[in-house]
Amino acid sequence: MPSRLRPADPAEVDAALARVAADEPDRTDLRLLTKHFLALLEERAPGRSVEVRVPPYAAVQVVAGVRHTRGTPPAVVETDAGTWVGLASGAIDWSEALADGRVTASGERTDLAPYLPLA
Repeated sequence: MPSRLRPADPAEVDAALARVAADEPDRTDLRLLTKHFLALLEERAPGRSVEVRVPPYAAVQVVAGVRHTRGTPPAVVETDAGTWVGLASGAIDWSEALADGRVTASGERTDLAPYLPLA
């Protein structure tokens, strides 16, 4: 089943990113940017082998490979919304976020570095 996430309006994304850059984001900005960047990731890395979770806002399945259908997926990436927005916008490096524990990744194909940044 395809995700219902869609990229957001570019003007809204730009405004939300400006507030994030000024260290003034609110939950609405984080929700909009999280869903926007997850939708872009789905476009860039189509597939269903890795579940990317950004609680409490959204989760998507991406990356070509073995499809996950029920229960806990064999490959999971999880992070908080602020880190996800930083990764997707290029403000945070994937390997640094992974090394310092801001991202957890387990299973095959969970290296999202080839797909990032998304902006």
